[in-house]
Amino acid sequence: METTTKVNGVAKPKTSEKIPVAAHPLAEDPTDIASNIKYHAQYSPHFSPVKFEPEQAYYAAAESVRDRLIQQWNETYLHYHKVDPKQTYYLSMEFLQGRALTNAIGNLDIQDAYASALNKLGHELEEITEQEKDMALGNGGLGRLASCFLDSMATLNLPAWGYGLRYRYGLFKQRISKAGQEEMAEDWLEKFSPWEVVRHDVVFPVRFFGHVEVLPTGSRKWVGGEVLQALAYDIPIPGYKTKNTNSLRLWEAKASAQDFNLFQFNDGQYQSAAELHARASQICAVLYPGDATEEGKLLRLKQQFFLCSASLQDIIARFKERKDGTGVRAWSEFPTKVAVQLNDTHPTLAIPELMRLLMDEEGLGWDDAWDVTSKTIAYTNHTVLPEALEKWSQVVMSKLLPRHMEIIEEIDKRFIAMIKSTRPDLESKINDIRILDHNPNKPVVRMANLCVVSGHTVNGVAQLHSDILKAELFADYVSIWPTKFQNKTNGITPRRWLKFCSPELSLIITKWLKTDKWVTNLDLLVGLREFADNPELQAEWDSAKMANKQRLVQYISRVTGESIDPNSLFDIQVKRIHEYKRQLLNILGAVYRYKKLKEMSPEERKTTTPRTIMIGGKAFATYTNAKRIVKLVSDVGAVVNTDPEVNDYLKVVFVPNYNVSVAEVLIPGSELSQHISTAGMEASGTSNMKFALNGCLIIGTLDGANVEIREEVGEDNFFLFGATADQVPQLRKDRENGLFKPDPRYEEAKQFIRSKAFGSYDYEPLLDSLEGNSGYGRGDYFLVGQDFPTYIDTQAKVDEAYKDRKRWIKMSILSTAGSGKFSSDRTISQYAKEIWNIEECPVP
Repeated sequence: METTTKVNGVAKPKTSEKIPVAAHPLAEDPTDIASNIKYHAQYSPHFSPVKFEPEQAYYAAAESVRDRLIQQWNETYLHYHKVDPKQTYYLSMEFLQGRALTNAIGNLDIQDAYASALNKLGHELEEITEQEKDMALGNGGLGRLASCFLDSMATLNLPAWGYGLRYRYGLFKQRISKAGQEEMAEDWLEKFSPWEVVRHDVVFPVRFFGHVEVLPTGSRKWVGGEVLQALAYDIPIPGYKTKNTNSLRLWEAKASAQDFNLFQFNDGQYQSAAELHARASQICAVLYPGDATEEGKLLRLKQQFFLCSASLQDIIARFKERKDGTGVRAWSEFPTKVAVQLNDTHPTLAIPELMRLLMDEEGLGWDDAWDVTSKTIAYTNHTVLPEALEKWSQVVMSKLLPRHMEIIEEIDKRFIAMIKSTRPDLESKINDIRILDHNPNKPVVRMANLCVVSGHTVNGVAQLHSDILKAELFADYVSIWPTKFQNKTNGITPRRWLKFCSPELSLIITKWLKTDKWVTNLDLLVGLREFADNPELQAEWDSAKMANKQRLVQYISRVTGESIDPNSLFDIQVKRIHEYKRQLLNILGAVYRYKKLKEMSPEERKTTTPRTIMIGGKAFATYTNAKRIVKLVSDVGAVVNTDPEVNDYLKVVFVPNYNVSVAEVLIPGSELSQHISTAGMEASGTSNMKFALNGCLIIGTLDGANVEIREEVGEDNFFLFGATADQVPQLRKDRENGLFKPDPRYEEAKQFIRSKAFGSYDYEPLLDSLEGNSGYGRGDYFLVGQDFPTYIDTQAKVDEAYKDRKRWIKMSILSTAGSGKFSSDRTISQYAKEIWNIEECPVP
């Protein structure tokens, strides 16, 4: 393993020869850790023996860290088994974990030891961590929220598990070319992931199709169809400076050897011989497969059921193995030991599946099974967008899951009977609030309604969102069950989103607060307020922000080839590309800014605030307008960035393949971030919290968690514009009635794009969505034109504020100081107390 490595461009021989090869799974001393890393390179080999390049060093280091995690993991599992506390099971179609190495050594508090150990082996920790590919198990805020929650559950010593699917190719890897966004399969499992442990003893059968048989006893059983196997892969989730290490359990779909038809294969019928294997491999291939086709819809429903069925069978098996002294356990105890949280409507099938397992497999009657189910399951709503509230075809559901369709019909029937007997005043509303929509053209199952009717608690994810749910979307249910609805404002983990991604700023915070306890008690950040005017803190703060900006400059240069000026204002909008998030408003503003700069004299330009606008995010593969927005951003960038008159004062950069690791560079380096959704449409947002925590100022509407962020950081430290949620419906009506008067600056920006100033691509269909007063895909539903004037005026205020450096830095400090509320530790302790009724269970 004797090679040379370059440090600061100078080749020096690696010292790894002097380090003995020895297993030290629980080592804390750097030399012993280095020995353990070498041991893994040699005795857990994945590569040819002569290589010890950064890639090999990464895998060996990861396996060395994993030794330590496995020890804690096993202790945690045994401790929970012994104490038998009530546990939470968090079901989510997405988990956006990000890199595990930096997070694990950070939470275990062994960064310095690992940095030193890798140095002894001739490697730099920074270079080694860069080798890790993000786990491609999610897409946006929904998945990242689930991952922040897992971090907080472990840190708070709460007995809790995450359950998801092990997607081989993720959503997609984004490439930006002349044609715009291109999608490629993610390759995070191309080699292997050192963080997962396959549990060959944890396998459950999952059935699709088939039919329902009525047994002589009158009970029912689902039989026939095709049966796949769900195999468990576990990923350790370490808490911060605690022994507790929880699990994220991911399911992989498999067919067994006996499903392989050897006769057909030898007869040359290769495809039909392995048909079930092929169908199994589709289930966990891709996150959110396109659902424009019937096959696509069926595959998505299969994925959802696969997650629910495997997870519930696992939960029931765990419940049954902890018997009381008599050797049996009453099912009425189940809700005192199990809390199941549905993260959005994707895992709704957990409701009929738990009913089926309890009745058909465990022999409970309807009333007992319903009692258990409705006390066990709770539902988090993440959206008021109608297209995101899932509705599944009754025909598809009956075919794929015949027994579940029967159960859903029975829940619906009993709900209607309950309304008729106890709330005759709501009889006229039955068709809106029942679960089944029997529209003769397209009969569907309304999943959100099923969740609300069946769950014991329903929560929104920010105060404004929860208020809208109660006042509008679920108003009738609130009148039936007034105590069922709660708010749980989202949060983010301060470990990944400040301590680890912005080490310079973290050290300054610890120095001025005289404690690092803020990492697990984020409310302590409020103590920075008393120093906000202190010139010494301001100077340190400014230099930490500059170090993060320099890191971002290098990153942008590496991935886009664009050079950006670290002294310009870094203005960033990164999130899924969606019309309601209004990246279009941002780029129209940038186009207007460019046009005004072009019209200025060189002297006038020198008085402006130089700005670098960065936009990033993935557009769903079949979402045409979102993809047009991506293309527009890169076309505008191509012109602006090469225009010698202007490019000292404005750059526009599309940052490709936005994911957690990209966010960890962008967010610390940002100074202004845009959270500009149409008011009332973003349930919460969580990147807004990450930016605010990192001392970045927000320009935004009164939407989602922006409302609460503005309250916490102070109105003077938030750049507010735009219509409010309660004004939006009337503004839409006015638009339909032809009362909207566009601002001339808005017309100017659109006209500039139409003039082909940014190339020959046809932007007419995109701009068309902003024109007309009504009609499908027209009439500016998201009020870009309505909010454009106040947006431009507020951006001018940003430019002015940025010129006053002292004022800007003070605002930045106050932004961080006001972010204490937005820790996922706070969110999760509220869920634990107010929804799950679970308590901490620290490993001794």
